[in-house]
Amino acid sequence: MALRLVADFDLRKDVLPWLRAQRVVSEAAGAGGGGTDVLENDYESLRVLNVERNGNIIYTYKGDKGNVFFGLYDRQTRQNEHLYTFEKDLQVVSCSINSERTLLAASLVQNTKEGRRNELQPGSKCLTLLVEIHPVNNVKVLKAVDSYIWVQFLYPYVESHALPENHLLLISEEKYIEQYHIQVTQEDGNRVVIKNSGRLSKDRIAEDFVWAQWDMSEQRLYYIDLKKSRSILKCIQFYADESFNLMFEAPLDISLSDSGFKLVNFGCDCHPDQKKLSKHLTLCVFTNNTGSLCVCYSPKCASLEQITYSVFHIHKGHSKTFTAALGSAGSHVTKGVTFLNLDYYVAVYLPGHFFHLLNIQHPDLICHSLFQTGNNEMIAMLPHSPLQSLSGCLVLDCCSGKLYRALLNQSYLLRFLWNTCLDCEKMAVLHCVLSCGQGPRVLEAQGWRVDLNTNRVLSYFLKIIQWVSENVSACHSFDLIQEFLIASSYWSVYPETSNVDKLLPYSSVLTWNTVHRFKGYWEKLNSNLEYVKYAKPHLQYNNSVVRREWHNLISEEKTGKRRSMAYVRNILDNAIKVISNLEARNLEPRLMPLLQEEDNHQRLLVGLMVSELQDHLLRHLQGVEKKKIEQMVLDYISKLMDLICRILETTWRKHNLHSWVLHFNRHGSAAEFAVFHIMTRILEATNSLFLPLPPGFHTLHTILGVHCLPLHNLLHYIDSGLLLLTETAVTRLMKDLDNTEKSEKLKFSIIARLPPLIGQKICRLWDHPMSSNIISRNHVTRLLQNYKKQPRNSMIDKSSFRVEFLPLNYFIEILTDTESSNQALYAFEGHDNVDAEFVEEAALKHTTMLLGL
Repeated sequence: MALRLVADFDLRKDVLPWLRAQRVVSEAAGAGGGGTDVLENDYESLRVLNVERNGNIIYTYKGDKGNVFFGLYDRQTRQNEHLYTFEKDLQVVSCSINSERTLLAASLVQNTKEGRRNELQPGSKCLTLLVEIHPVNNVKVLKAVDSYIWVQFLYPYVESHALPENHLLLISEEKYIEQYHIQVTQEDGNRVVIKNSGRLSKDRIAEDFVWAQWDMSEQRLYYIDLKKSRSILKCIQFYADESFNLMFEAPLDISLSDSGFKLVNFGCDCHPDQKKLSKHLTLCVFTNNTGSLCVCYSPKCASLEQITYSVFHIHKGHSKTFTAALGSAGSHVTKGVTFLNLDYYVAVYLPGHFFHLLNIQHPDLICHSLFQTGNNEMIAMLPHSPLQSLSGCLVLDCCSGKLYRALLNQSYLLRFLWNTCLDCEKMAVLHCVLSCGQGPRVLEAQGWRVDLNTNRVLSYFLKIIQWVSENVSACHSFDLIQEFLIASSYWSVYPETSNVDKLLPYSSVLTWNTVHRFKGYWEKLNSNLEYVKYAKPHLQYNNSVVRREWHNLISEEKTGKRRSMAYVRNILDNAIKVISNLEARNLEPRLMPLLQEEDNHQRLLVGLMVSELQDHLLRHLQGVEKKKIEQMVLDYISKLMDLICRILETTWRKHNLHSWVLHFNRHGSAAEFAVFHIMTRILEATNSLFLPLPPGFHTLHTILGVHCLPLHNLLHYIDSGLLLLTETAVTRLMKDLDNTEKSEKLKFSIIARLPPLIGQKICRLWDHPMSSNIISRNHVTRLLQNYKKQPRNSMIDKSSFRVEFLPLNYFIEILTDTESSNQALYAFEGHDNVDAEFVEEAALKHTTMLLGL
């Protein structure tokens, strides 16, 4: 299925065997069912109560006498610990333990079974206790009221030493939240007791709220109160020094006036009365370390035919509401939708009906989100028991007592990618599979730095490349190669600096159809909101400046005029750094001859992109070190070029091509044509985005083009810019091909399309009258471009010429005189093997050919 639930904890496996062992020990000691009195059939009473910030899990069970026992499972040491026994037959509502495991808070209610006597104080419904458990000592009653109470200890961010004061939240069904400040002291060695237990100070944190959620990992309290029937979401951040701040207030376009009372993540959300009060209402807040803040909401299901849910992307400043059909009229909805936090995604699903994977980093592009409905495999395999999404990717199945890490199933998504036919699903799943494995460790696995633990991820990434290379023509709504290059390069650097999200392109598709200043998460959220308020589209990097500057440099080269050599040298040095960075991180030898030739035009493009992207990021990434940005740019551009190399390597390996392909004197095969087609699609994709290609790409592309295309098609590709002639490719063509009529026609057609400077060099490699004619024409043009007619002797010395043909004799004499007067320039240009005599010989040969002699 699309979701992969990795078990972190299981009551049946991690706790029950320990309880049974404790009972055996207790019976052997003659205790007769003492501190851990549990029978074989007592598993039904064993349930999870709470998961604390440090990962410790609090659970409860009842012995055969009805006594309530509290236990703790340490997920780091994988050890169980008995905390406390309450010797009355009561039902536990909530429980929490402080970080030092010295204080236990619990709230209990009267057991509802008939015939039970009232174990609580007269007139009270819920008893809230604070117990000293290091060792078990005093018990203080915090509340004895006729309404439910939930408890939660605050956990400081620094846990290296015991704190003199603990802080406990009490959440009342009467719609208020209090914070108790509990000072502790040590007596008689390690004995921890409450100091001044008769008067505990407290603060009123919130009141008149209808919904609240606890974020155990980040120590935040979210709650909603109603002001003039408007739902206002508020957030309080707690700190280790007992201070707290109201971080923001945000109005939500939802109605909670008749929804009752709802708590999220204050322990296990399974109290029967709470379910009754808010049946099928689902509301939760999700955040991640990139500064995203999403509110997911689904109202009570009023129809058997459809269900509605909304996602408020607070960090992007907008929301989206979805309505999903529930299939046949006979289908019955027994519970509300489930929302799960999957880091860069939010999963929304209703088992048996639909599955929606929402991209919360880029919610503006619906095509980056996946929606599945109907009776397909993905929906059929979704977990049917309700899952409670805790902080991060942790989810709790209260019914089974299992704690999972919810991850996207990369293997399943990759299979789905191969099988789906819809463009929208291809794009959504492509972005999903590229993002769900990102981070430094997986980045290393993507061919950058391989170790023993990354082979599986590397193989997975190569399968994505294989899918791209085999489906370049299968997507009609977008360019698959463009999308893959941009998205993969984006995700390769995104985890390093979250603000890159706003400065680098994340998709080739632009459209398809108030906070305090704090550090950490709040700083990132504020940055997101500021971008929404003030950013303009041009803040996102594009290669328009690179395109203009590159064309200027190429034009200067053609005209022989170029700006300072220091400027050009700096650009080429940037390219060398990128290629060195790329080669250093790629440990496997390449099958294809890429990155091995100069190709100054591509190196200029690479160097310019390095320079412009560095300037762009330095302008907008405030507070990031220059060296880090420089390395980020090198990694980003190296990644772009490495992806192209990998696509080509995958195709090359699939068709089993060898080095003899690089010679011109052979005909192309079906395998060569397949590689040529992939290279043409890559060239089209990079041209429109003006992205650099690995040096050697155009040479190989030209060789395959000569092999695979008829002459008229080949020339059309060259004239339209789909084939770019490099000096390396043309030099090899001149050497490999003979002088048959067909080869001569090809060579002349190629030479005629070369830039003048390269054309002159290539003609000298072809020993043929046609090349001599071209060389002679160029030589004459260069000599006579500033020629001024001078008075001359009408008599010509005929003995110095091989043929008595006055027009030619007169012309050669002019050339000889001009050469004599321009010896300095002539020698500097290195054309000492081309002179008037060479021109005369070429002219005679050409005339002879024209006359058919």
